[in-house]
Amino acid sequence: MLLEFEIENYKSFKDRVKFSMIPAPKQKGLDYSILHKKIDKKEYKALSSSVIYGPNAAGKTNIIGAMQTFKNIVLRGNIRNSAPVPSPNAAEYALELIPNNTLKEKKNVFFSINFIQEEMNIKYSILLDLGIFLDKESQRSVVEEILEIDGKTVYRRLKKSITFENLNFFNDFFFPGFKKDFNTLYPFLQTSLKEDDLFLMNGFKTIVSSNIAEFISDYLTNYFKTVYRADTVYTAPVFNTNSITDENLNEAAMAFGINSNKLVYVKNKNSDNPPVLCSLMPNKKIVPSEFFESYGTVRFVNIFPIVADALRTGSTLIIDEFDSSIHPSAIMDIITIFHNDDVNINHAQLIFNTHNPLYLNNNLFRRDEIKFIDRNDETKCSRHYSLSDFGTKGTTARKGKDYMNNYFMDEYGAIRDIDFSDIFLKIIKGN
Repeated sequence: MLLEFEIENYKSFKDRVKFSMIPAPKQKGLDYSILHKKIDKKEYKALSSSVIYGPNAAGKTNIIGAMQTFKNIVLRGNIRNSAPVPSPNAAEYALELIPNNTLKEKKNVFFSINFIQEEMNIKYSILLDLGIFLDKESQRSVVEEILEIDGKTVYRRLKKSITFENLNFFNDFFFPGFKKDFNTLYPFLQTSLKEDDLFLMNGFKTIVSSNIAEFISDYLTNYFKTVYRADTVYTAPVFNTNSITDENLNEAAMAFGINSNKLVYVKNKNSDNPPVLCSLMPNKKIVPSEFFESYGTVRFVNIFPIVADALRTGSTLIIDEFDSSIHPSAIMDIITIFHNDDVNINHAQLIFNTHNPLYLNNNLFRRDEIKFIDRNDETKCSRHYSLSDFGTKGTTARKGKDYMNNYFMDEYGAIRDIDFSDIFLKIIKGN
């Protein structure tokens, strides 16, 4: 269950930004949108969904890209470039693309995540020196690294200096003998740490606590699911997990409106390529679905297993352009399922960006679930805020107001007044 994600100096976000899934104070109504988790005597609350609005090129996708980049840096365990991966988010493996391109001098890059998984509240933060934009030769280093569990600091790393705290509290998580041999192991941890390695996935994992490191790794791998470009999603491999069957898929397809042909995945035995989604015709012949079905149909079929898997596992699903080419009624039904305590029994969360104003509905989303990304035309930098930041007294953001109409009236920002007429006129006249 994601509580907060913070970034600073990531692409268009020059200043620090906190993307919060913690309910805003004094918000009333739609309480079914709030997830509850009690650890010991402390109760945590989180929003079950969030929708992000903003004009093109404002930075909506950069928020999701930052989550995916952070995830891959942590799992890799270092801030060195890796071999290119089949992802449209090049910052995952080419870290010189991360720093804001308007900065002339170096500024550190910051990532932080705060989440709850099982019975632990984890907060992990890293401050990185990645040089300036496109500087591949810069000497990279981890400036600061902090791990907290249930509000208590486990360790704090400042460059190559590591300080452990609350050793007695976390003793059960450590390797047997770590605390006993601490005076011997501590100098080794200090001297063996590389500047561009994350302590969490290196010395901490091998000498201090593999349990904690693997717990965080498992969360990022299996429960923090980022989709940087939804139009590139291809989910046939999901079927290897028993999370969804062909029967489930076809039931969903029929509910969506596909009722003419059965959908099947077909694997070419002579090729290493993944299975191809096909339509089974009445004469028992198969045709690749992209040749027969609409683009929206194929997109829905590819995305449905990801949504189902998130609900089954209780994951946080963060997806770019989730609703593209899919009818709003289908998207609204999926949103309400994440709000439905009888179905969303595992506390799954859905976060997505969109241009469709139909979801600006106070009967669908709470004000703190509606997020905005705007970009300053002068600084070229993005900012992030929530509809709940406007307050309620005497504003157009209070409950009961027409959010969609007010958005188009530029009451909330994050929208552009676009006029192409002069440009088209020049083209038409041949100037």
